[in-house]
Amino acid sequence: MALPPTVQWLPREPSVFIIDQTLLPSELHQVHLRSVAEVAEAIKVLRVRGAPALGCVGAAGIALAAVLSSAADTESLCAELAAAYEVLAATRPTAVNLFWALNHMRRLWSSWTGDLPGLVAALGAEAQAIIDDDLQRCRCIGRHGAELIPDGGRVLTHCNAGALATAGYGTALGVIRGAVEQGKKIHVWADETRPLLQGARLTAFELAADGIPCTVLCDNMAASLMAAGFIDCVVVGADRIAANGDVANKIGTYNVAVLCRYHDVPFYVAAPFSTVDFALDRGNQIPIEQRGAEEVSQLGGFSAQAVVPKGVEVYNPAFDVTPAELVTAIITECGVARAPLGESLRRLSRA
Repeated sequence: MALPPTVQWLPREPSVFIIDQTLLPSELHQVHLRSVAEVAEAIKVLRVRGAPALGCVGAAGIALAAVLSSAADTESLCAELAAAYEVLAATRPTAVNLFWALNHMRRLWSSWTGDLPGLVAALGAEAQAIIDDDLQRCRCIGRHGAELIPDGGRVLTHCNAGALATAGYGTALGVIRGAVEQGKKIHVWADETRPLLQGARLTAFELAADGIPCTVLCDNMAASLMAAGFIDCVVVGADRIAANGDVANKIGTYNVAVLCRYHDVPFYVAAPFSTVDFALDRGNQIPIEQRGAEEVSQLGGFSAQAVVPKGVEVYNPAFDVTPAELVTAIITECGVARAPLGESLRRLSRA
């Protein structure tokens, strides 16, 4: 079963068309987002998620604001776009791709010297270009990363960094797809990824649709698998990478990286350069999103069934930071960065 695109910009509707990921794996349902407020809500409640996908939907949200505007002149439209920018930028703080895409769109409208209809058209074309570009970047990541995966490899991944987290194909799962396309036999161990189970609900869903063998495990089972020699490497995505190579990714990624170091298992991160934030020197400068208690206190975050007693406080950071020294390599669309990661990333970014 081929998945539909994660994010589509439909200027004639006009709307941003997404897969509602809160319903997976039970229901594959697409929804039209017909206002900036609806786009923002979809980001906040994780109908759409994954750093590259957030960049795509953010750009499409700005294009939607432009199409819906009744502004009489370019100056008025730019003021409305600035307001839309603030609404979308306030949704989730950690994934830098969202801000990368929003800033890309802002530079376009800020430097525009043409007429109003031309600006609206240009913003729509740019949103589509960002979506198309992300898909191409993921395919390049897949080709570079596939070389690191052994034939017969047993690969563990955490959270979902696949087609559902990008414009399509994926970053970490793009590496796995790239290896399969080379004819390699791959088996994927998918961490359940608590508290919202993106590994169990989304990664397993994608891999099953592609016919790639996959086994779901609870997050606290990875150590025993590594100790038994059942994991050959780990590939994860990223929501923001600092200039020195420190990596923010879904909570629990740091645990996996520490286990990899102890068991001598390669730990790879797959991400486009839109995820690298050269403005931040180290990972401790990355803002970490704190999410609602109900994601932990209710079963799977989507059920009314309580699993935490009333009145008990809940700690629910969405991400943690893995230090660069625990990362074997960062796989980008421009090639593979190795230690020292900071120098390697800067060199690749200029390639």
